[in-house]
Amino acid sequence: MSAVDRRAFLARTAALAAATTTAGVALPAIAKASGATRFGQNAYVKPRPEALADATELTLAEAAWMIRSGRITPLELVEAYLDRIVAHDSTYQAFNTVLADEARAAAKAIKNSPHRSPLHGIPLAIKDNYYTAGVRTTANSFLFQDFVPPFDGTAVARLKTAGAIVLGKTQMGPLATTRATTPAGAITTVNAWTPARPGVDPGGSSTGTATAVAGRLATSGTGTQTGGSITAPSNAQNLTGLKPTMGRVSLYGIIPLSYTRDHPGPLARDAKDAAIMLTAMAGEDPNDPRTQGLPAVPDLVEAATPVYTGRRVKLRRSTRIGVLPGYADGTSESAAARRAFLSTIDAVPGASLAEVPFPDEWDLLTGSAFNNVRLPERSEPFMPYLRQDLRAFGVSVTGWLQGALLGANEFLTGQRAKLLLLERVLDQIFEHCDVVVQTSPVPFDILGLPEIGFPIGFTADGVPIGTILGGEPYAEDRLLSVVAAYQAVSDWHLRRPADPTAPGVTAMRAAAPDRGRLTAEEVAAQMQ
Repeated sequence: MSAVDRRAFLARTAALAAATTTAGVALPAIAKASGATRFGQNAYVKPRPEALADATELTLAEAAWMIRSGRITPLELVEAYLDRIVAHDSTYQAFNTVLADEARAAAKAIKNSPHRSPLHGIPLAIKDNYYTAGVRTTANSFLFQDFVPPFDGTAVARLKTAGAIVLGKTQMGPLATTRATTPAGAITTVNAWTPARPGVDPGGSSTGTATAVAGRLATSGTGTQTGGSITAPSNAQNLTGLKPTMGRVSLYGIIPLSYTRDHPGPLARDAKDAAIMLTAMAGEDPNDPRTQGLPAVPDLVEAATPVYTGRRVKLRRSTRIGVLPGYADGTSESAAARRAFLSTIDAVPGASLAEVPFPDEWDLLTGSAFNNVRLPERSEPFMPYLRQDLRAFGVSVTGWLQGALLGANEFLTGQRAKLLLLERVLDQIFEHCDVVVQTSPVPFDILGLPEIGFPIGFTADGVPIGTILGGEPYAEDRLLSVVAAYQAVSDWHLRRPADPTAPGVTAMRAAAPDRGRLTAEEVAAQMQ
């Protein structure tokens, strides 16, 4: 990324911050986007032999190969996932709406139509803050419990245009503020790796999508990240989740949390699947000024395709991988997994590790005081609802009230601090490296920079361990190439959780099929 592009990204971020106080904004352009959607032959991957016995084990790229070659029909794939939803979602509670009839109808309709893309006939799980035409979009809140949008959000529309099939809407944190619970705060969705232990954190607000993909209830899915809700559930559930640069994917038709921090993106099983999803979702949208005037979306699928010299994997281009102080220190299982990851990736030709310093005043600029200045931004559009009935905000009401009570001076100070932090990250971290390892999504989701979460191991009791790579503006392809190379020499991403065993829950659901799902209290009672 050139210094010119860094400065342009900084200028756009400043304009975006200013836009929170105006009705609209014209953002400085960086480059003209072509708008072309590129997939190529590398988006189709011949399935592993072990994946052929169960269609829900196929990755998106493998399923695309099977559909294109006529080895499986979209309807057969949809039915395979619906069978698993019937068998296991009463335990997982990943979905709040399953569109079984609609998915079957879409699969039948697409069977004989021209092959559109690798997403042709692929069943997806959509987070319930994405607008879906004619289907309730609740953001898992009292406020929107009866909201039925008249159109699809831009990202959903693009996925459908590429041929994807929506299996259903996934449970999420109320208004995207916590892990998935009821609006009143009772735990619903569990981690697919620990279904009998609901106390194990399944990740951030995109919990339902993560559990659906990890539990093989959907091929892939969508999430949103404001404070870690793509990378955190990916790390928690052995997935590969890609939070793109601010503006890569339109926010139009997504119930907002933070105008300057919300990022739509995919949660997938590996780097190739994430690349296919983002390729379809990304691009300019006249309804979202954040998306306009950006560099063209690079060939993400090509970037996520490992390169070999003979039989040895190498990086697509030489990459300096920055390691921040303390990243792999300590004796914890996570620290050991990080050291093993660094050793593995350092052995890949083209990769080199580089120690990088924390930018000046890092602790101050990334601390809780700085993070809280986002709250007025999310509260302001909801002020009429706050004045009307605080109970409508459920378990997250405290944060909304805190945002309403913070002063304008604090908000403006926070925006200036954000720009200072962004400048220091671009100049002081990326002066030494091309990508950087992280233990937290902060501050890259705050700053609008791209990052990718992916698996690097497991704890002794079977809980996934992940890590995060952060990159420069619009460098999603660089992140994907590093993760694809790592996944070519490791197998963590190929491991799947065992099916849940909760006969009491399954029996209760079978006895009352018209109810659609059990309450959190009923599931918890069966798991005791």
